[in-house]
Amino acid sequence: MAFEDFARIHIKAGKGGDGHVSFRREKFVAAGGPDGGDGGRGGDVIFEVDEAMNTLFIYKHRYQFRATDGEEGGKRRCHGKDGQDIILKVPEGTIVREEHSGRIIADMSGTNRRQVLLKGGKGGRGNMNFATSTHQAPQYGEPGKPAVELDVTLELKLVADVGLVGFPNAGKSTFLSRVTNADPKIANYPFTTIDPNLGVVNFEDGSGFVIADMPGLIEGASEGVGLGHRFLRHIERTRVLIQLVDTASFDGRDPVEDIKAINSELEKFNPDIMKKPMVIAANKIDAAQADENGVSPLDKIAAYCKEAGFQLFPISAVSGQGVQELLYAVRNLLATKAPETVYYEQEYFPEDEQQEQGGYTIETETNREGERVFAIEGPSVERMLNYTNLSSEKGFVYFTAWMKRSGILAELKERGIQEGDTVRLYNQQFEYYEDHAGDVDGFNGEEMEEKDLEDDE
Repeated sequence: MAFEDFARIHIKAGKGGDGHVSFRREKFVAAGGPDGGDGGRGGDVIFEVDEAMNTLFIYKHRYQFRATDGEEGGKRRCHGKDGQDIILKVPEGTIVREEHSGRIIADMSGTNRRQVLLKGGKGGRGNMNFATSTHQAPQYGEPGKPAVELDVTLELKLVADVGLVGFPNAGKSTFLSRVTNADPKIANYPFTTIDPNLGVVNFEDGSGFVIADMPGLIEGASEGVGLGHRFLRHIERTRVLIQLVDTASFDGRDPVEDIKAINSELEKFNPDIMKKPMVIAANKIDAAQADENGVSPLDKIAAYCKEAGFQLFPISAVSGQGVQELLYAVRNLLATKAPETVYYEQEYFPEDEQQEQGGYTIETETNREGERVFAIEGPSVERMLNYTNLSSEKGFVYFTAWMKRSGILAELKERGIQEGDTVRLYNQQFEYYEDHAGDVDGFNGEEMEEKDLEDDE
């Protein structure tokens, strides 16, 4: 299975089932009351860490993922069936972002093994819930809450104790195959490794650590050159870094300049990376040759490491020379550095965003007669209009009550609405009245008259 560390998908929770409108109809029961049941809850979208996964490959060829809707309530107070949740399995270290803003919704690492990303819509109440002593036959039910949907990106940041970095052909894959159970592809050409490889280093006493071979970096990687961003993000979660440098320099590269270049790219990408403990592994010492002045590459590297404060380990990944000393030194570094998980805090909260998007707007306009019109629109207003029979007095009362609960009436009064002003809700217009006998009650079924939209055309 190919390694994939990035994917774009669309996720959608289930819509809540609508509340049912029905009345008890039985023989010898002359006036049965309302018995419409509640709608079922929509299914959730859940992300869950799968320990057996190490790639996002399963999301490469499928884009849409959705939970099922809740069922509508039924007669005889029957509750609609809840929608089925959908569980999306991801490897540990996966970060889920809202695609358009880039803000983090979830970081599936550490103790966060399962998270409900999108909650299904709540089922609407059936008409049995709206019966009162004075209103015994409600002709309306409550619509289910709408489904929440998002475009998200999945970004895998590998979770490993040790990150292995270096230029292409430095010998990282050979080193990893020697010290771990990994089986990376090895060849002698630029960009040998194009996918990160994970392996486990085991010691005789049963201890060990996970090491990740990061694909060969190049200059400009921090700016995305050579898929640099894709590679560098895997280093962020590691605790210790091993930088492998080629001392043989068959292609004429200067090993000291290579070390400086790699460190520069790490610093540019994320300055915190360079705060991690790092050791330098000078590889291919059995093939290194001195320059025309008799100075060996290892001497140059040693002088630089002493000046820069890096611990140096001359090794040969092919013969195994010096490898054991390097591994024990890394284990000691891990022991002195307290275990930590680089965890990214949630920045995007779908429920809060949905509430903002599902609200309403009030605009003040002037019609052709110079009269003031308050135009109210928004997803929540539109949904209520679609599910409420305003030609029914009882339905109108229900809609009016919702207008009060939603805060629309209070905002209209804050904006200075006056008796006789026009209120427009999409394709319907009403005239605002006040209850002079008591409190101001602008949307009372007995005091609001629907106006013919044709008068305004």
